[in-house]
Amino acid sequence: MTMHLPKQHPISMRKARKTDLRTQFGALVFRVRDGKTQVLLITTRRSHSWSIPKGWPMGGKTPAESAAQEAWEEAGVKGTTYNQPIGYFSYFKTIPTRRGERPVPVMVSVYPLAARKTRNVFPEADQRRRKWLSPQKAASRVREPELAQILRNFDASQLL
Repeated sequence: MTMHLPKQHPISMRKARKTDLRTQFGALVFRVRDGKTQVLLITTRRSHSWSIPKGWPMGGKTPAESAAQEAWEEAGVKGTTYNQPIGYFSYFKTIPTRRGERPVPVMVSVYPLAARKTRNVFPEADQRRRKWLSPQKAASRVREPELAQILRNFDASQLL
């Protein structure tokens, strides 16, 4: 049976207050080597903890396209993006507001991205580290329990 999913359209940006629930789009970058799935983690800029490439919505891009752009900017990866999210996770991000820095809740939609090309020169190369790991090892390195669960349950064979 083939599932027919509606075409995803670019998002339209609207104004929101900085303290509202925010949305980000993340890329679960993966590859298969010797029959084993590997996922790519990167370090965050402030705390240097491990996570996946993620960022804010981009006007004129679909959520999956935004996730792919973040994979390039933060990890130097280009690849095939899937338009359906495989999961969601939340975290608090500290952002500047008029009243000082505040933690803001962020919900991240995670889109798989099959890596085709990895470059050593990319926009944030000097600000981040990256590492290929098994999904199980990657799950043990991230802080967010929901992201760890997504990583533990990830099965590239369901996509390829």
